[in-house]
Amino acid sequence: MIDSRRYFVQDTLRNETPVTIRAARPDDRERLIAAFTKLDPESIYARFFKYKDELTDADLKRATEADFENRVVLLVTTGIGAEETVIGVGSYAAYCGPDGVPSAEVGFIVEEDYQGLGVASRLVRHLAEIARSKGIARFEAEMLTKNRAMMAVFARSGLSMEERNEDGVVLVTMRL
Repeated sequence: MIDSRRYFVQDTLRNETPVTIRAARPDDRERLIAAFTKLDPESIYARFFKYKDELTDADLKRATEADFENRVVLLVTTGIGAEETVIGVGSYAAYCGPDGVPSAEVGFIVEEDYQGLGVASRLVRHLAEIARSKGIARFEAEMLTKNRAMMAVFARSGLSMEERNEDGVVLVTMRL
């Protein structure tokens, strides 16, 4: 089984930027706040389905105090040490679906300067690998119908995907 609490992978984006994909830690609180302040309001709305000026204490706690059994949070960062900057976050929260199938709700956000470089695709791949090792059979996601970029990421993921529209929201199910 993958030790998701200590997950750490180095990779390179499409534009040759070196990145680290790693488990979120309690000391990431300030890095997450700094990353959030760089996001455009529309990216925030696409992720949270509402406009937010700041991350709440509950948001930060969910990100930095994940149990890595039922909730996994991965960060994509550039730089090292004091220069480490969060450019993407992906997470899942596991639950037992109504049909008894182990499932997880997934969510992602990528800083606009790094969108289109494969950040979200890498997060999907790494989260899926961790989820499979924990017996999770499917990912589920809700997104606004206008979030075509995330739909494209899911479509290119190689995972079997079903989608349905409900009141301006796309519900996606991906089999792992």
